[in-house]
Amino acid sequence: MAVDQTRPSYYQATCNDTTRHPRLEGSQKADVVVVGAGYTGLSAALELAEAGYDVAVVEAETVGYGASGRNGGHVCPDYNKSMAHLTKALGQDGARIAWELGNETTRLVGERVRKYGIDCDLKWGYLHAAERRGHVPELHEMAEEAAHWGYDGMRVIEGEELRSRLGTTRYHAALEDPRGGHLHPLNYCKGLARAAVAAGARIYEESRVLALDTGEKSGGNVSVTTADGSVEADFMVLAGNAYLQETVPFLYRRLMPVGSYIVATEPLGDNMARELIREDEAVGNMNFIVDYYRLSADRRMLYGGRATYSGIEPRDLASFVLPRMTGVFPQLKDSRIDYAWGGNIGITVDRMPHVGRIGTRCYFSQGYSGHGLALSNLCGKLISEAIRGQNERFDTLAAVRHPIFPGGRFRTPLLSLGMLWYRLKDALA
Repeated sequence: MAVDQTRPSYYQATCNDTTRHPRLEGSQKADVVVVGAGYTGLSAALELAEAGYDVAVVEAETVGYGASGRNGGHVCPDYNKSMAHLTKALGQDGARIAWELGNETTRLVGERVRKYGIDCDLKWGYLHAAERRGHVPELHEMAEEAAHWGYDGMRVIEGEELRSRLGTTRYHAALEDPRGGHLHPLNYCKGLARAAVAAGARIYEESRVLALDTGEKSGGNVSVTTADGSVEADFMVLAGNAYLQETVPFLYRRLMPVGSYIVATEPLGDNMARELIREDEAVGNMNFIVDYYRLSADRRMLYGGRATYSGIEPRDLASFVLPRMTGVFPQLKDSRIDYAWGGNIGITVDRMPHVGRIGTRCYFSQGYSGHGLALSNLCGKLISEAIRGQNERFDTLAAVRHPIFPGGRFRTPLLSLGMLWYRLKDALA
């Protein structure tokens, strides 16, 4: 079923905030200049503005244009790696701080929704679902690892209970995690922007950065330049993630943009919606290339998956994603697809967020590898802490070393070939 891809995404069509911000014009000064008006940049801007800093946010398009306004809306706690991996990378003390940060990610989202009155349909509840029998022991290991670090709220569900919770026979088991949930990502992003502006931050839209000075070589102030203006500041925050592209080669070599795609069905009604996901949780499978889905507030199925690593967007997004959805929920085969859209997420080689400094005045965070909604909010907050001189939490994540993607200019086709193996592994299991 072909969908007109010039139509807005479901999120754009149901956005509850049409606020527009001016273009950057003339020479401006600020304490902090933030590049990118997504979750990372707005989180840092909000925290810094509330602490009394003069903050200017410079965005190439509009607030939430990138992954922050296009993603699946899944509020996932923790990281895309195990605590065993983090303990090896950071040591026991560093891993303890990282664990506490991972727990804080989703709490921070909930706290901000409440504090700033953000209308974004936040619902709690998450299921990690195992399509392969070999993934079932991993679910138990995840629950045991969380309990070891102090959280015993996870449990594995199977059999009749699982079949009553999800209207599919696709899964052997699922891990329930009450810390996770889902929301309308663009409305949440717009809510962060409103809160940041109310705290005193300035946001400039349609102001693509053409040149920037991180202060690394001069040791002086940082600056960004657009077609119509510039901002000079004491500190810089680079928060463009996959949409920063090759602006900063050091970051580009350690990040790969990956296409991810979502369809939204017609409204299904309360009865069908409850048959599909009885408790209205967000669901993601355990495959290497993850499928993820949830119900919207108006009872549509929002189903995402089928990532692309080539940089080429499929011509017909609905036909690209639809077989995955109907494979899990055959009862949706005749449901109309009202929206289909996609965008880029940023992944790192080791699937851990890449956090750090360039010189002493420029901070960055990128590469959330599928856990971006909650992690980016936290990482923006950690950047604000570091700029204010509170470094311990930021430095813990910055201590994770990130290799570059191999292949240089050929890295995209090499990654695509590598992902073909994982696609085959997922399909044949």
